[in-house]
Amino acid sequence: MDPRPALQRVADSGIAIVQIVVAATGAYAFAHFVLGHAAPLLAATVTLSSLGLVRDARPRRVLETVIGMIIGILVAEVLLLVAGSGWWQLAIALALTLTVARFLSAQASFAIAAGIQSIIVMVIPAAAPFERLVDGAVGGVAALLVTALLPRNPARAELRDARAVFAAVDGAIATIVQGLRRGDRLRADRGLQKARAIQPLLENWRSSLESGAAIARIAPFLRRQRSELARHRRILEAMDLATRNLRVVARRAAYLVDDGSARPVMADVLAELGRGAHRIADSLDDISLEPEARATLVAVASHLDPAEIAPSGSFVDQNLVGSLRPLAVDLLTATGMPQDAARAAVPRI
Repeated sequence: MDPRPALQRVADSGIAIVQIVVAATGAYAFAHFVLGHAAPLLAATVTLSSLGLVRDARPRRVLETVIGMIIGILVAEVLLLVAGSGWWQLAIALALTLTVARFLSAQASFAIAAGIQSIIVMVIPAAAPFERLVDGAVGGVAALLVTALLPRNPARAELRDARAVFAAVDGAIATIVQGLRRGDRLRADRGLQKARAIQPLLENWRSSLESGAAIARIAPFLRRQRSELARHRRILEAMDLATRNLRVVARRAAYLVDDGSARPVMADVLAELGRGAHRIADSLDDISLEPEARATLVAVASHLDPAEIAPSGSFVDQNLVGSLRPLAVDLLTATGMPQDAARAAVPRI
């Protein structure tokens, strides 16, 4: 068994583990030594459930989770005062808590976490009414504090997701290029399948980018990452459009090579656009490489005239060249070129 995936999971969760340990221990210690609560279990469990290991770590999401669990604790505390403890009281408290939790969040794990807090309140006695509510609030505050003061590194996950997108784009373009070079319909269809598979990777990137930007807004130690995350957002939005146009290119390429004829010139043009996309990927962690990516793409875009690339080709051939034009514009926009300038880089037809 290869231990590397397991070690990678531990490494990726390192900061989250430190966050949870610090917040849960701090919340428990505060409730026990400062507030005098004998066993502030909920101070630790609310912290653990609100931070989590794999859940979105945006401060707003953490706050929503904390509020939901505190509402669950409050429901159980009120029911405990009104009806006492017992099996049917537990059933009512749990049903109400799960209902409220499902209303507040689409995450099933969130409802389960809130239900656990409710069960703890109903089953484990407390020295005073609403003591567990105070413990839950302490745990929630601790979770929010470590989110701001001991933040998870947003750049690592965001860059990993961004590179996954560009790797998928590179693979899709390479397969479409092979289909065009060989006149191979099956290869071109495979390129279309790969292009369609990029969208979930884009959504992963968007989620990690939004999470990182939200953390950087409140974390004083991550101020320098804000501008870089904003630049990556611009690249993401351009690549979202570029991948949509890549799917159009793939569909037209598959239709075009259905006759079994190779299109080496158009394959070369698309391969050059792919090299430009690869340069954009290189610029993710080095902004100084953006001009190189822009120059590569401008050199290709300036020749995207159907009459030049496919002078004696059919309407379908020229239609494929036409579909490469918006792809080139989107990639140029990803390099930081204004959209008007990117459009002007493509010859008028």
